[in-house]
Amino acid sequence: MAEQKLPTRTEDYSEWYNQVVLRAEMADYAPVRGCMIVRPYGWALWENITAQLDRRFKATGHLNAAFPLLIPRSFIDKEKSHVAGFSPELAVVTHGGGEKLEEPLVIRPTSETIIGHAYAKWIQSYRDLPVLINQWNSVVRWELRTKLFLRTLEFFWQEGHTAHATAEEADFETRQMANVYADFAVKEAAIPVIVGRKSESEKFAGADVTYSLEAMMGDGKALQFCTSHNLGQNFAKAFEIKYLDKTGVQQHCWTTSWGLSTRTVGAIIMVHGDDQGLILPPRLAPYQLVIVPIYKADEEKSSVLANAHKLRAELADAGIRVKMDEREGASPGFKFNDWEMRGVPLRLELGPKDVAKASVVLARRDRPGKEGKSFVPQQGIAAAVTQMLEEIQKALFDRALAFRKSKTAEPADYAEFKTAVETGFAFSWWCGSADCEAKIKEETKATMRCIPLEQPGGSGKCIYCGQPAKEKAIFARAY
Repeated sequence: MAEQKLPTRTEDYSEWYNQVVLRAEMADYAPVRGCMIVRPYGWALWENITAQLDRRFKATGHLNAAFPLLIPRSFIDKEKSHVAGFSPELAVVTHGGGEKLEEPLVIRPTSETIIGHAYAKWIQSYRDLPVLINQWNSVVRWELRTKLFLRTLEFFWQEGHTAHATAEEADFETRQMANVYADFAVKEAAIPVIVGRKSESEKFAGADVTYSLEAMMGDGKALQFCTSHNLGQNFAKAFEIKYLDKTGVQQHCWTTSWGLSTRTVGAIIMVHGDDQGLILPPRLAPYQLVIVPIYKADEEKSSVLANAHKLRAELADAGIRVKMDEREGASPGFKFNDWEMRGVPLRLELGPKDVAKASVVLARRDRPGKEGKSFVPQQGIAAAVTQMLEEIQKALFDRALAFRKSKTAEPADYAEFKTAVETGFAFSWWCGSADCEAKIKEETKATMRCIPLEQPGGSGKCIYCGQPAKEKAIFARAY
């Protein structure tokens, strides 16, 4: 399958993406329509994502816990805007143990309600605050139009839920977590992101404010990388999450929630991939380097493999994630193509001549062909590989940032705006009117992705209606 040619991204970007996910064995379709099976290679990438995020969450004082998959339907109904936002996507259990349930149970679409119920029991005094909890789980949202990793009926994610004594603390938490995600996106995923505030129509159901990270994919479309929500006192009032303050007065808490899902895997594929398949950032790649031994005769095989195993041990001892490809019956060319499809950042080629010279060939995945190849001495190989992986990590980020800049326009009028959103982002003045936002979406299929926290200052005229505007927003067609 690896030898079959992929459709190019310019020919059919959607099919290119589907084929890369399947051929690189990241995921497969499940028997239930809209669900996916995450295969070991895809799960290894997700594990590396979770490890980097989990480390950051714990560094900011958050603890992991687990809450039930099944939620009483009455819980969902308690917060009116929340139920209105999620009703079309709910999966509801009406029977259990062969009998009809007294109350239907909702399969978790998100956990604000069940966690709010628990917090109402656990929090009594200001001494109990803040509560900073995260959980790793899967959720179900009944999506009709699905795509592997990007939008599936069931998906994996983390969801953080916190409770605070003041509005200021909740605001700090919401912004802090958006920044934690941005740090991860840039340093680990090598993806430049725009941190901003969602419009009223695009914010999370039940939130006062939603912050999102928006990233540009390889076809110029936007993808919401993750979100962080300031829930104000909405859920606290719905679930009676109260505390006694220092003066003995009972107050409602201020709560937040924030999450990042397996759609991040899709983002990595679309931001960095090329017509040969995946290109994975070294810090997250399941394998950072693959060793491909090359030999013909048996005497060559024994010496090459002995040398390859020695190098593998040395690299593994240095903390580099290494894969040795010893598959019989597969040519070196087949193996090269296969690992290129899977996006391994570095390939180490080792043949009899390399063994004799005590050197190796290193081939960078981000630079196909001769340009990405170099001859490196075996002595000090771990240091050379480590440095090259760092160079690849930086190169991927720099390339993605340059691409986004080249596809981001600041249109002078609505005609230019309509042209800009066909191929990329439009950074435009917006008056804040939901009517203008809706008409732009109707006429261009572009949505208001976010109002960036970094603003140019000053004021301008709304790109749609021409009325005074105080903020600029990112508009784009999106996944």
